[in-house]
Amino acid sequence: MEELPEAQADARATSAGDDPSSRILHMVADEVEVLPPAEAAARLQDLLVDHPDVRSFLQELADFTAETLGTQGDTYCGITLQRSPSEQLTVASSGEKARAMDEVQYDHNDGPCLHALRVHDEVFIADVVSEDRWPDFMRHIARNDVGAMFCLPLDLEGSARAALNLYAEDSSVFSDEYRRVARAFTVQASQALKLAVRVAQHTATAEDLHAVLQTRTEIDLAVGIIMGQDNCSQKDAFDKLRRASNSRNVKLRVLAAGMVAGLNGSVPRAHFDPS
Repeated sequence: MEELPEAQADARATSAGDDPSSRILHMVADEVEVLPPAEAAARLQDLLVDHPDVRSFLQELADFTAETLGTQGDTYCGITLQRSPSEQLTVASSGEKARAMDEVQYDHNDGPCLHALRVHDEVFIADVVSEDRWPDFMRHIARNDVGAMFCLPLDLEGSARAALNLYAEDSSVFSDEYRRVARAFTVQASQALKLAVRVAQHTATAEDLHAVLQTRTEIDLAVGIIMGQDNCSQKDAFDKLRRASNSRNVKLRVLAAGMVAGLNGSVPRAHFDPS
């Protein structure tokens, strides 16, 4: 991603400075090498601006997470969403390897990421070979050259549940420092994801409202046309429009839109026939 101009980065740092998750990431960044908190917050904000659709935002978030947290070794990232207690899916991943590992857990309806998601607590697998929990899954990922796992729940609103699943080939990647950074980053990611969901919901609501207003405008214009043609009241004009809609088996908004479109460039009729 193209670097922000210095002034723009400073402005974003100021706007993010009061955010609790930004302060947490700042404290962790003092101890280990990681993106500065202002840059991390700005990058997440950029993802929101560039990818207002939640699914595309999640994909970019998975890629960004693997990139940001992969400084100490190759890291694969998957994001699991729970639709129901028995239905989970990977909504985004930084590569097919993370997605494939996630889906093995779904087949068994059990595993580290599902446990993290269900109990809302992190799961750390330091060495998949010596781990005695979820033995079938551990044997499978060991055969696929995964050495360690770290799964963190994402803090969402309402009944929604999700988890960030991190895989590494080298079991030494998930050090104490790495996990501290990952926890802080997950706080930032959760805040960004909440905002992405709100933006998506607001967009859907705004689109619905626009459609309602457009329909209302077309009906009002059609009523006005009938009033002018038939020299009648607004109520009588609306009743005529409604009767025409029923008799022609055409939706009111469709009939109104057709009347408005038909009037453009044509001479108004002297009388509106509702039949």
